[in-house]
This record gives sequence, C-alpha cells and structure tokens, in this order.
Amino acid sequence: MKNLTDSFVSVGHWPSAGSFEFNTDILATNPINLSVVLGVLIFFGKGVLNDLLDKRKQRILSTIRNSEELRRGAIEQLERARVRLRKVEIEADEYRTNGYSEIEREKVNLINATCNSLERLENYKNETLFFEKQRAINQVRQQVLQQALQRALGTLNSCLNSELHFRTISANIGILGSVEEITD
Repeated sequence: MKNLTDSFVSVGHWPSAGSFEFNTDILATNPINLSVVLGVLIFFGKGVLNDLLDKRKQRILSTIRNSEELRRGAIEQLERARVRLRKVEIEADEYRTNGYSEIEREKVNLINATCNSLERLENYKNETLFFEKQRAINQVRQQVLQQALQRALGTLNSCLNSELHFRTISANIGILGSVEEITD
C-alpha cells in the first residue's frame, strides 16, 4: 500500500522528462488508467448519456400521457356503459312489468274463453241429452204402439170370424168411400 501512495505523492522517483518508459507496477497504473478512462467517458459521454436519458424521460412521459388519455377514455366509456346499463335495466323492468300485466290479461282471457267453451259444451250436452231422451221416448212410444196394435190385431183376429171380418172390411171401405167424396 505504501508503494501506491508513494507513486502519487513522490515526484522524485519519476523518470526525467526526456525518456519514456513503461510502468510495470499494476497496482500503481490501474487506478490512474481507470480515472483517465472515467474522466474521458464522463467528459465525452455526458452529452450522449444526457441525450439518452432525455429521450428515455420523454418516452416515459409520453407513455404516461398516453396512459392517462386511455384511462380517461376508458372512464368515459365506462360511464357511457353504465348509463346504457341503467337505461336497459329500466327498459327490462318496464318489459317485465308489461309482460306480467300482459300475462295476467292473457290468463284472464284464457280463463274466460275456457269458461265460455265449457258453457257451450254444457249447453250442447244438455241439448243432445234432451234430443236423445225425446228420440228414446218416441222409440218407446212406437214400440208400445206397435205392440198394442199387434195385440189388438191378435185379439181381433182371434175374436173375428170370417163373416165379422168381411163386414168390418166392408164398413171400412164404405167409410173410405165417403171420405173420398168429401175431399173431392
């Protein structure tokens, strides 16, 4: 360490100015070389480094400004989207309310139509039952009448002899002949 400080402080050991020699003492020459290189780099590289740093600073500031503008745009879009969302929610509530009202109206209309259809079907059923009852009554009457006529004919045939039969036929022919004269 003493050699290092001696080489900076002691001027007596330096060779004369007229000759040129290499200093092979690495410890003494490296700090000098490094300080010279650093000095040259600082002196000449200061402008380049300042330019690089200024450009980097400008890019960072530009990026920040762009980010701020994008952020403001995103906030504006978000607000517009929120406004649209509120409008859509209001419309959805209106549709929902109107839809429920419409469903209730349709439900009442369907119930009324069903009741009317049931009443018509009930009337049709009652009319059908009435007509079927009348037809059944008429069929029974016809059957009773036919049976009564058959019994009467059977009774008449069993009670009538051929002479009585002949007189009855003649009387009926006479009645029919008089009915014809009246109608002419």
